[in-house]
Amino acid sequence: MNLKIVNYSKKIKDKIVLDNINLELKSGNVYGFFGRNGSGKTMLFRAITTLIYPTSGDITIDGKSLINDDYDLSQIGLLLEEPGFYPHLTGFENLSMLYEINNKKNDQYINKVLKDIGLGEYSSKKYKEYSLGMKQKLRIAQAIMEDQKLIILDEPTNGLDEASIKIVHNIIKKLKKQNKLILIASHNKDDLRLLCDKIFKIDEGKICGEIKL
Repeated sequence: MNLKIVNYSKKIKDKIVLDNINLELKSGNVYGFFGRNGSGKTMLFRAITTLIYPTSGDITIDGKSLINDDYDLSQIGLLLEEPGFYPHLTGFENLSMLYEINNKKNDQYINKVLKDIGLGEYSSKKYKEYSLGMKQKLRIAQAIMEDQKLIILDEPTNGLDEASIKIVHNIIKKLKKQNKLILIASHNKDDLRLLCDKIFKIDEGKICGEIKL
């Protein structure tokens, strides 16, 4: 997969939130985006997933425009906002419902996904009873469980303890070996250095350069 962001700018009212972004990102790599809150990291991920549309510019995947062409967005796994899990359903039931949206059903596979993310023993526990860290792990699970080619993770280790962070890091490394294209936003530079092949600094909606690893 070859993802290109070309002269992409986004203006909301009188504010430029993304300013002439140009990037080329390729499968088999983990790219980090470092910046303070409000720097434009999340807005860039919204752009890549077409949750917002550009004032100018384009985004292409393997030469196909996400803006102007009918691209299959099911190839993108996203951890960005609360996905709207049903509080009265279990972790297993929530993931199963999402999996079935694309006419897929495989209880054994869903149990494996939960086990791999460290929620195996809590699969039958209701989502409303999950801790903050457990909720975050379920969110990560829904972002990666359908073999997506592009994985986008916004602050994936928020709310996680040290053991859970290690689990998530290992999963990301495994996805990289599977030739996925992985994008991670974080305000934790050290966390990004452990995972990324390149780290871009973003501020005021601009890519300000690369951070040395």
